[in-house]
Amino acid sequence: MALDKDQFIEDLKGASISDLNDLVKAIEDEFGVSAAAPVAAAGAAGGAAEAKTSFNVELTGAGSAKIKVIKAVREITGAGLKDAKDMVDNAPTVIKEDLSEDEANDMKDKLEEAGATVEVK
Repeated sequence: MALDKDQFIEDLKGASISDLNDLVKAIEDEFGVSAAAPVAAAGAAGGAAEAKTSFNVELTGAGSAKIKVIKAVREITGAGLKDAKDMVDNAPTVIKEDLSEDEANDMKDKLEEAGATVEVK
């Protein structure tokens, strides 16, 4: 039996929304398919195409060597003693923003060597 596409489309145009909904459900049940759009897959593919180019270095904790961490923060940021101490005391706090991945990882390494806990975001 050949399917007359034009007649099928005309029949669909004349159907009510309820009839179309029932048709979709019947087709899904009969053939084991879903008419839902693959939104999650499309969203994931779109996110993968956009590579992150800007990173922030966030101090999440000072650890036990707080003075070493304050010195490292001063060295990295150029901030004064009070400002660096405030950053360390108020962790989690962003130390530097809008860095390249290499710069962010270098800062993370320096802070971790001083005893801090750090995240690159």
